[in-house]
Amino acid sequence: MSHLTPDKALDLSVHSLPDSAALNPRVVMTGRLKLLAILFLCSMPVLLAYFAYYVVRPQGAASYGELITPLRELPLASGFTLNGSEKPLATLKAQWLLIKVDGGACLQDCQKQLVLLRQFRLMLGKDMDRIDWVWMVNDQQVVAADLSQALKKDQATVLRVDPVVLQNWLIVPAGKSQTDYFFVIDPMGNAMMRLPVRFDSSAITKAKRDMEHLLRASLPWDPPGR
Repeated sequence: MSHLTPDKALDLSVHSLPDSAALNPRVVMTGRLKLLAILFLCSMPVLLAYFAYYVVRPQGAASYGELITPLRELPLASGFTLNGSEKPLATLKAQWLLIKVDGGACLQDCQKQLVLLRQFRLMLGKDMDRIDWVWMVNDQQVVAADLSQALKKDQATVLRVDPVVLQNWLIVPAGKSQTDYFFVIDPMGNAMMRLPVRFDSSAITKAKRDMEHLLRASLPWDPPGR
C-alpha cells in the first residue's frame, strides 16, 4: 500500500481562487447599467410612438380629435353580449378600438352614426384590420333584431356595459354627452382620443389623418390583428 509523500500532497492543493473582479462594485454597477440599457432599448418603440403623436405632430396638420389627458385605463369590468353572455372588457385589448356609446333603442341618429363609424374604419384601408369597431349599449333597452343582425354581419362588437363604468372610462367635457363622440382606444385599453360624431367631408378627412398618424406611429409595437 503506497502512502502520499508531502510532495504529492501538495499536488492536491487548490492553486487558484475565484476571480475577485466578479465581486468588484464597479463591475456589478457596469452590469446593472447594461441591463437598464437593454430594457430602455426594448421599450423605445412604444416611447417613440407616443412621443411622435403627442409631441412631434407635423406642423400645419389639422387635428380633429380631442386628446384625453391623462389617458384613462381600461376598467376591470365586464360587458354582456346581446344574448346575455359575459365578456370581460380586457378581451378587447390588442386592437385599436373605435367606440360608439348609445342606448339600445338606437334611433335614427344613432343608426346613422353606427354606419358612419363602420365607413370610417373602412376608409383606413389596409390598416382597418388593426381596428375593431364597437357599440357599447349603456342601458337595458332591447336592441332591434334587424339592427343586431346587420351589425353582426358587419363584424361589429356590441356589448351592454354599466353606464357608470363607461362614464369613468370614456370621459367627456362638461355639458357634453358620450353620444356626442366616437372614442379611440389604444391596444393597451387606454381611452386616449375623442372624435366628434358630426362629420362633414372636411371633418372626416381630418379625423382620418389623425387615425393614420396614430396607426403609423404605433406600427413598431402594434402588429395587425389580435
